[in-house]
Amino acid sequence: MSTALISGAGIAGPTLAYWLARHGFRVTVVERGGEPRSSGNPVDVRGPAVAVAERMGVMPRLRRAATGTTGVSFVDAAGRRVGRMDMRAVQRPDEVEVPRGDLASILYEASRDHAEFLFDDSITALGQDEHGVEVAFEHAAPRRFDLVVGADGLHSVTRRLTFGQEGDLVRHMGLYVATTPLADGAAGAGRDILMHNTPGKAIAVNPRPAGAFFLYRSPAAPEFDHRDTEQHRRMLIEAFADVSWRAPELLGHVRTAGDLYFDSVSQVRLPRWWKGRIALLGDAASCVSLFGDGSTLAMAGAFTLAEALAAHSGDPAAAFRRYEAAHRRLVDPKQRNVAQASALLVPATRGGILARNLATRLWPVVAATTRLKNALAW
Repeated sequence: MSTALISGAGIAGPTLAYWLARHGFRVTVVERGGEPRSSGNPVDVRGPAVAVAERMGVMPRLRRAATGTTGVSFVDAAGRRVGRMDMRAVQRPDEVEVPRGDLASILYEASRDHAEFLFDDSITALGQDEHGVEVAFEHAAPRRFDLVVGADGLHSVTRRLTFGQEGDLVRHMGLYVATTPLADGAAGAGRDILMHNTPGKAIAVNPRPAGAFFLYRSPAAPEFDHRDTEQHRRMLIEAFADVSWRAPELLGHVRTAGDLYFDSVSQVRLPRWWKGRIALLGDAASCVSLFGDGSTLAMAGAFTLAEALAAHSGDPAAAFRRYEAAHRRLVDPKQRNVAQASALLVPATRGGILARNLATRLWPVVAATTRLKNALAW
């Protein structure tokens, strides 16, 4: 029986753990957090991820956890609607949007009986030879595995230890994003996301799960530390200090929020996703998407990687080559869409905001085209 270590218990990690265990691997998952992350913006389970979820038996739970969000309403400073996109027009009936925390929990519960989970721990060193990988942990005793997969996100420790420093491999895309949960009812009634724009900035409230969303254009901050929550509060409050609508109220939540997610919108570009017996998966290998496709790609990639490893159980290099060749066909088009996504969500000028709002009148035509393109891409 082959042994596998997966770093990261978000979306990709538990999905891969489930399928590797089904193929006879003995799997360990190490996660820096004390439990699967409970918050985050809603994400989509679309295209190939639906089939993966169905085969895991979790799709009924995902449907029950669906946000029920119907669209995005763009509002002016007085809260008047100036444009709208009906998101149901670009989503197939079998696809769902779910809170990220719910998706992570459901995938963890599906896999926890099939794998060993080490929470509150992290990889500190990796040393591989032609037969396996020696792994040192922050807390657990060192162990040896047949292969290691880094599913540990944009700031992947596995990638840093294997491929090099983050600054050399991750490119800032000129945006910062933040989310924080709100008390039930604080987002208001209705099933639309409400979004207000000023040049280079977007602020929104999600009805379910109730939460605030911030996105703004900015060059890379030289001293940015993705683990410094107090720095994140300062950056966010400074960026949105001149924004009206509900910004003052929502920034009040930011000042006291115990659960604030803040990070740069960045893109990982690697010529190859594996080295020897170590491979990368999900955002660790290939960020970024602003439309929730990251979770879909993570689940699809995990299934593809598990199938490849099962087919080439004695040859990790052959398995990793097969996985990467197949999965890049899904990832590359999504990575190229970042500019369009940012132009839609956070226009850089007042003219851009007006043009975006006017363009929503053409949304039925745009939605039909997008639905066709997505069907072909998946």
